[in-house]
Amino acid sequence: MRDRLHLLTASEASALIRGRQISVVSLVDASLQRIDALEPGVNAWVTVDREGALETARRLATESEAGRFRGPLHGVPVGLKDLYDVAGMTTTAGAPPFAHERPTEDAESVARLRRAGAVIVGKTTTTPFAYRDPCETRNPWNLGHTPGGSSSGSAAAVAARMVPLALGSQTLGSTLRPAAYCGVVGLKPTYGRISLRGVVPLAWSLDHAGIFCRSVADAALALQVLAGHDPADPHSAQEPVADYLEAVSRAERPPRFGLVRQFFLERAGPEVGAHVEAVAQRLARAGAGLEEVKLPPSFAGVHEAGMRVMQVEAAAFHAVRFAAHAVRYPPQIRGAIEDGLEVRGVDYVAAQRGRGQFRAETAPLLARFDALLMPVTETAAPRGFSSTGDPVFCAPWTFAGVPAISLPSGLTRDGLPLAVQLVSGIFDEARLLAAARWCEAVLGFSGMPSESLVTQGGGREGSR
Repeated sequence: MRDRLHLLTASEASALIRGRQISVVSLVDASLQRIDALEPGVNAWVTVDREGALETARRLATESEAGRFRGPLHGVPVGLKDLYDVAGMTTTAGAPPFAHERPTEDAESVARLRRAGAVIVGKTTTTPFAYRDPCETRNPWNLGHTPGGSSSGSAAAVAARMVPLALGSQTLGSTLRPAAYCGVVGLKPTYGRISLRGVVPLAWSLDHAGIFCRSVADAALALQVLAGHDPADPHSAQEPVADYLEAVSRAERPPRFGLVRQFFLERAGPEVGAHVEAVAQRLARAGAGLEEVKLPPSFAGVHEAGMRVMQVEAAAFHAVRFAAHAVRYPPQIRGAIEDGLEVRGVDYVAAQRGRGQFRAETAPLLARFDALLMPVTETAAPRGFSSTGDPVFCAPWTFAGVPAISLPSGLTRDGLPLAVQLVSGIFDEARLLAAARWCEAVLGFSGMPSESLVTQGGGREGSR
């Protein structure tokens, strides 16, 4: 067991710690050893707080030996996208040093993780200011391919079995896309469901917290810890928190899915398109309801509207710093800010209204189904590092603020992960997670990157 601790999911690790079958110190040490072994190739981490993690692990081990457990993540190692403030640890936001800050307080989500017993291992990489300029992280399935972004390090760290759980964020497709590329579960809950106080913003109206893990049960576990109103966050939702763990544990009824071929399957590459169609038919044969659906007219304009909102709000957040350091900003985020500075107020308001119209028009459609089913991305993880991939299949649901999950579902001919995207209505995370858990059981995907090729680099990878 000791040499396989890094393979445990968060739920499995939590149960074994509570049953006193493994020690917190051994689990955290296994995580650190895994990072030491694979980090030179993957480059998933900005900061690894080795001493802090081991000190916390020893303290938690003493508590668990005495029968005291802080919460459902007691002893579970966690990584944090380097947008999340951790007291005493520099927040870089993936940016040049002029933007670095050293907070004295944890982000609210980090504080909730700590109260639940999680061990903060360190900070994972992000693209600069959480936008499209790539960082140095590589995809553990094939080091010649992008892991996606902007939550590059969190997705890669979970895929490489460095940690069982990590936090990211999503303003366009920054959680679901890297989760799909890296073959892990990625959950973006409803806008405002998880507090973003103490997290560097890209666009206040669009930013969502994101969860990376290796099972739907882990996603439910993490969301149960993180969800809930934060009165100090003006964007935090007051909607009551459901019992996500109960929903997942009782996911026995075949869901009803709305299959979205319009735009999504029309635009997907041949291998992704054929895979999603095959998954849909496999779910139907297992008993799921399946009906092709059409998107409302407002879908045609939601991408442009959401991008305009993002550009304006990014320009507003960066205005003072950008005035002093514009030439030091990487090109993609610099271009977005420059575009945002040119948008008229009336056009920003019109864009916000366009988002609202799409959200309102999709609500009845989402209410008819347990989830909509579609691809996460057009292709599997692209080769090279000139971009982090296209977020176009994720962005509409981010702009609408509805919950979505990326579920690993197979491999390409070249051994790269494939995934499906499930989308539900606002605050319907319990229904979304139940549908995803049912799919997970039917699909039975258990692939992981080939360890020898992660350490050596290159080549065809992926175990089936």
